[in-house]
Amino acid sequence: MLGGGGSRGAVQVGMLAELVDRGIRADRVYGASVGAVNGAAYCGNPTPAGVKKLEDIWRNLTGEQVFPRSRAHGPWTFLQHRPAVHTNAGLRKVVEDGLEFERLEDAEVPLEVVAASLDDGQERWLVEGTAVEAVLASAAIPSLLPPVSIDGETLIDGGVVNNVPIMRPIAAGATRVYVLLCGPLHYRPPVPQRPVEAMLNALFVSVHSRLTRELALVPPGVEVVVFGLSGQTEGDYRDFSASGQLIDTGRAVVASVLDRPAALSPPVPGA
Repeated sequence: MLGGGGSRGAVQVGMLAELVDRGIRADRVYGASVGAVNGAAYCGNPTPAGVKKLEDIWRNLTGEQVFPRSRAHGPWTFLQHRPAVHTNAGLRKVVEDGLEFERLEDAEVPLEVVAASLDDGQERWLVEGTAVEAVLASAAIPSLLPPVSIDGETLIDGGVVNNVPIMRPIAAGATRVYVLLCGPLHYRPPVPQRPVEAMLNALFVSVHSRLTRELALVPPGVEVVVFGLSGQTEGDYRDFSASGQLIDTGRAVVASVLDRPAALSPPVPGA
């Protein structure tokens, strides 16, 4: 289970690398937003070599590659009459470089990605069809990247409706779920200084409150192991300069959780 988190998605790469090195392989992967990007790359080649390829992509990413700016760029671009500030051409190239299959149903490890429908406001789970388009739809951050049309339906970032879809694998019968977060398990919003910050706070509070509610609903007999960062991680959405550090941190997070003595592990639905 790979949640959304924008440029912080690099931490998931380190988490995946540590899990793969320990011989832990997913039976099925569920991804939202950047988690769909990373999950798709993993599902095509769930080996140390495959994750190393993904790691190399992330270590060399720049904001201009993923979110290319137009010749005239500034705050006013958010008010222009167009679908989004950026095109998804840069992200498309990143996704294509990481993928090793063309259709979702051809992935070596079964993959499901979630998007949000602008037709009815509900979540849509994509399990078959063109992989690139499905991933782009799941990662179409509102206002930043344009919606994606699939089978006549207009789709945007799946994190809007279900950023960490824990109940999806549980409903399918999973008894152990590894959750790879791009941020902390518990969100503590900073005091906003501007209206836009207050708006973003509200979004993040909503996303994290759903995660908290779903963790509380995990049924007996299901183990949910959550790997997350400590502290808060807000920043410029175009800043990928910390990717290398985040990859290393992701490895360390997984190691610290899995190497913790079982007798000292608290019996909570998450770690």
